[in-house]
Amino acid sequence: MASLTSASAKVKTQHELVLVEENLSARTLILNRPKQLNALSYQMISRLMELFLAYEEDPNVKLLVLKGNGRAFCAGGDVSAVVLDIRKGNWRLGAQFFAKEFILNYVIATYTKPQVSILNGIVMGGGAGASVHGRFRVATENSVFAMPETALGLFPDIGASYFLSRLPRFFGEYVGLTGARLDGAEMLACGLATHFVPSAKLSLLEEALHKVDSSDPANISSIIDEYSEQPYLKEQSAYQRLDIIDRCFSRRTVEEILSALEREAMNKPDAWISTTIQSLKKASPTSLKISLRSIREGRLQGVGQCLVREYRMVCHVMQGKLSKDFLEGCRAILIDKDKNPKWDPPKLEFISNSMVEQYFSKIDDEEWEDLQLPARFHLPGYAAAKL
Repeated sequence: MASLTSASAKVKTQHELVLVEENLSARTLILNRPKQLNALSYQMISRLMELFLAYEEDPNVKLLVLKGNGRAFCAGGDVSAVVLDIRKGNWRLGAQFFAKEFILNYVIATYTKPQVSILNGIVMGGGAGASVHGRFRVATENSVFAMPETALGLFPDIGASYFLSRLPRFFGEYVGLTGARLDGAEMLACGLATHFVPSAKLSLLEEALHKVDSSDPANISSIIDEYSEQPYLKEQSAYQRLDIIDRCFSRRTVEEILSALEREAMNKPDAWISTTIQSLKKASPTSLKISLRSIREGRLQGVGQCLVREYRMVCHVMQGKLSKDFLEGCRAILIDKDKNPKWDPPKLEFISNSMVEQYFSKIDDEEWEDLQLPARFHLPGYAAAKL
């Protein structure tokens, strides 16, 4: 019995995975899996949901601050656990993970109290879902943002088709398809971050937020403004290349995007264009095609519609009938780490429109149902604007 007790003592409880600091009317939630770069486990997502819903109903809580312990805010959802479930023949457990995560994303997107996410470090995948849907996103010089899903045989999910499609011009297609990394200055420039605060000033900012006794976004914004700076946007930044991005990533198909980039490279040799082409060529061809379609559809849909559609897509990916690229991508990047995935189909031209179409249809499984989003009726005007 002693060994069982000591083994179980090593497993963090839900409460240890998300720490809570209470100050006057503010609550600070701290993602606490620093060794795993705060990757979101099912228990963490469940705990965050519990806390968000409880604080929304608590009149004493006016403001939520979300941050990560260690060098990451959150590197994404813990997909390695999902892969283990799929390998054991239980893709539905993976589907449950994504359902819970997407519902949390929806609660955050329709939340009636201000959320300030402090993005001092890595923000990827599920980390973007826990922050970008909230009202305030504070980047620093340590911020690194990416949606790297196409390299894993997945697609930008967590409602990313909603927020990527609303970035300036065709920058969202570029970020979503290539998995490009953005720094804090680029996050601010394109709107993924609402503020930029140097990390040296974060403790002062948090202290000021702890004293807030207001849910008025204008008040919160003015407090963050006091510590904000306008960062330097590097000359070689992708955001400085919006004209090229527009010319290429506005194209109708992934093949046309690649051809346009290759033409640009012939006209003017540029390391950035070469890197962009290589990123696309390394990614799963299936992932690229469904990601482009998803972002394009997201332009015309509310956040709830995007999450319901993305849930259908992710269930097809988990089920693995249409393609096993997700398992192969996770093997090559996360498990064996040989960085040499064997995609199937291996080329864009082998993927027809009808194959892409299947990802957007209901799952053929009698136990499966569409994502059921909770009714969010606290402030109809605010929530409806994002539906």
